[in-house]
Amino acid sequence: MSAYVSAFELFSIGIGPSSSHTVGPMRAAADFARRVSGSPGVARVTCVLYGSLGATGIGHGTPDAVVAGLQGRHPDTVDPDAVRSAWSDWPEGRDLLLDGSLPMPFAKSDIAFEPRTRLPQHPNAMTLTALDARGEVLAADTYYSVGGGFIRREGEAAAVRHAVFPLSFSSAEELLALCDEQGMTIAEAARRNEEVLRSEEEVAAGLDGIWDAMAGCVDAGLHAEGVLPGMLKVKRRAAVIRRQLEEAESDGHRELPGEWLGAFALAVNEENASGGRVVTAPTNGAAGILPAVAMYWWRYLADSGLGVGNAVTPHGELVGSALFGFGAAQAITTGSVGVPEEAIADANRRRGIRRFLLTATALGSLFKANASISGAEGGCQAEVGSACAMAAGGLTAVMGGTNRQVENAAEIAMEHHLGLTCDPVGGLVQIPCIERNAIAASTAVTAARLALRGDGSHYVSLDQVVETMRQTGIDMSHKYKETSEGGLAVNVIEC
Repeated sequence: MSAYVSAFELFSIGIGPSSSHTVGPMRAAADFARRVSGSPGVARVTCVLYGSLGATGIGHGTPDAVVAGLQGRHPDTVDPDAVRSAWSDWPEGRDLLLDGSLPMPFAKSDIAFEPRTRLPQHPNAMTLTALDARGEVLAADTYYSVGGGFIRREGEAAAVRHAVFPLSFSSAEELLALCDEQGMTIAEAARRNEEVLRSEEEVAAGLDGIWDAMAGCVDAGLHAEGVLPGMLKVKRRAAVIRRQLEEAESDGHRELPGEWLGAFALAVNEENASGGRVVTAPTNGAAGILPAVAMYWWRYLADSGLGVGNAVTPHGELVGSALFGFGAAQAITTGSVGVPEEAIADANRRRGIRRFLLTATALGSLFKANASISGAEGGCQAEVGSACAMAAGGLTAVMGGTNRQVENAAEIAMEHHLGLTCDPVGGLVQIPCIERNAIAASTAVTAARLALRGDGSHYVSLDQVVETMRQTGIDMSHKYKETSEGGLAVNVIEC
């Protein structure tokens, strides 16, 4: 079975602050509500949050997400304001509309927390129960939020969708061999798999939609002021840094791309921490890294001509793949009539972003299949480490790197996040999470530049690093897996 996961599952548009603690539980609650709302006699629904969901659920907005899901709301379409405080501010005596239609009594106490109870299949577990008017159980299901917004219902048959992908691989070694055999890039292999589910035009449009959501999140965060929710009262910094950088560049007529890179990442993760609209990439806790690196390329490197692929000419001619441009880089001449230069530049940037996202998807699929992208399962190495590796590989691809340089960049990035713990202060996705994304974005760029200076050969393989991350996650104490029971979470005063 192939490790490949579609880009439209790995990069899902949702809300903050957590893919595993907000997006996943909302999806689970919505699924349960849909399945039981039509059953006769349902009069009440309860939920028990176990393990990490119980330990840091309040700080991550988990009970709010459960309430929203029970009402039939979904993370990709819900208004973030409808989720914020949905549980914490629930008025006494108010009915809940199950799946948006069936009214029933609901109280805050109908969601219970069992942080000390860890179910064997995954530390992010929740049980939803439907009761009749006498309190008799009509239906009960346990769901696991396995990272990145993905959920699994206990007893449900394993998904078989991976079998439909024509280019099957289960390791980086197999992926490289497959690309060698087919004479294609990693991004092109991912595109061919995507086209089993969607047309080429639909794939391109979908990737553009993901990028637009990412770019919109960066822009929103760069212009938002105030204090983040929660007892820490963390001040937003991205907007302040944006003004400082704009002033510095205006006065000195110089660009500060490295500092903008950090600002981009802070902007996304501050939006995430506030419960705003974000793209899971591959998780919410690590959501700032790929958008920051992609925006860095878009703004400062895209016009260098490196890795642009087959270009749109000023006459409007499309050379090679018009939507993806996987061929050799070609120069873009200017000064001719036809398509405006700005439109040409935008078209070529978008094709580069598609290549970036597809490359990152193939790499992220390996982490998800062979290790983990869940902080509650593998620590922050599984979230930020995976995202950093995906971003490093994506940047290497759009900078004209070979497949082996892409694999090398991902290996460098992941290797230097091994052992990274997940210890959020106060159970909030703020400290150290927000700054950690900015640092990892910088690491991704460094890893890409190192890989591009080599020929792709290196001593430690990406597969070896992925396996090491898996083993390290198993060895890591549960205190450092999104429980706020160790590390900074117990050594930093919350208020």
